Amino acid sequence: MTRAGTCRLSALVALAVVLSSHSSLQAQKLSRSKFPSAVTEARAELRARAARAIALKQQVVPGRTGWLFFAPELRSLTVGPFWGDAARDVTRASNKKYADPLAAIVDFHRQLKTAGIRLLVVPVPAKVAVYPDRFPGLPPLVPPGSTNPTALATRRLDTDVQAFHRLLSEQGVEVVDLLPSFDQARQMHKTPLYCRTDTHWSGRGLAVAAATVLDRLKNPSWLRRIPRLNTISKSEAVSIIGDLARMADPLDPQREWIDLEFPGSTNRDDPKGRPIPQPIDRKSPVLIIGDSHTLVFHDPALHARGAGFPDHIAAGLGFPVDLVGVRGSGATATRITLLRRRDNLAGKKLVIWCFSAREYTESLSGWRIVPVIRD
Repeated sequence: MTRAGTCRLSALVALAVVLSSHSSLQAQKLSRSKFPSAVTEARAELRARAARAIALKQQVVPGRTGWLFFAPELRSLTVGPFWGDAARDVTRASNKKYADPLAAIVDFHRQLKTAGIRLLVVPVPAKVAVYPDRFPGLPPLVPPGSTNPTALATRRLDTDVQAFHRLLSEQGVEVVDLLPSFDQARQMHKTPLYCRTDTHWSGRGLAVAAATVLDRLKNPSWLRRIPRLNTISKSEAVSIIGDLARMADPLDPQREWIDLEFPGSTNRDDPKGRPIPQPIDRKSPVLIIGDSHTLVFHDPALHARGAGFPDHIAAGLGFPVDLVGVRGSGATATRITLLRRRDNLAGKKLVIWCFSAREYTESLSGWRIVPVIRD
């Protein structure tokens, strides 16, 4: 990524941090207004729409102006608490034994901590949690035009996810909450953070996410000792047919254009001038694991190559990263892959675990405890 591009993203994240530190006075006023009750009303509407779609065996719920939403994601957002005793009642895991995500995530964190490895859990918020105004029938959740971060925080639809993340934090797990950064990014620019017709984030969404993660990482001593590479980047619009578009109309799916940023080194042989992306490096001290959010726009099978989340993290760090991404659930499969490596993650300093927040309830394989680090 260019220095200018990195600065723009860093400035965006810095603004979110500054705004989030403001007085809670507006939040107190808001709590006495109609908007918190509007969140309850909105969640009830989403729950009903998800149940109706799933009963009709429909995966896609149409939104406004061509936006499409994934019915299982709407369900996951509104089922209520999904951990502890409640997990078995709301999970879609085929084996209820693996319904609860809490124990699996905390166990993985403790394994890594014992090995001297830092874990950052990066759940991707539901699309409707960032764009409730694109979903028909929902009440206004904040005063029109509000940019107050306390007002935005009060209107969050993902209340159960927030409560779960607080539990993880109490157990020492570092969770990167992307929604505040996404909210502020919406206020600053109209380019969508999610694909309108796909279940994944857009090029801008993953770039904001990468900047937020890099900001959380700061500059630890091990990172300062690693030589950095200078990178360039090229912006390009790419036409895609999203997975939701294919589900909605397999015979004539709608296309959309996505603005992507391709970071890397100079490539004089590419006719489009796209930089050469950083190669995935098994020996890198930084490992990214997760579901297809780690692969979209990185793996050519998912719309593009070299413009995905790992590419932006590598560009921001200035060196290649390691990657274990899967198409499907990132809850258990990625950790099983790490177990099969049989290297105890030797040489790793940081693991970034990125997956859709709907995985908490919608993973069919569930959340198994996997002994990635063995004595």
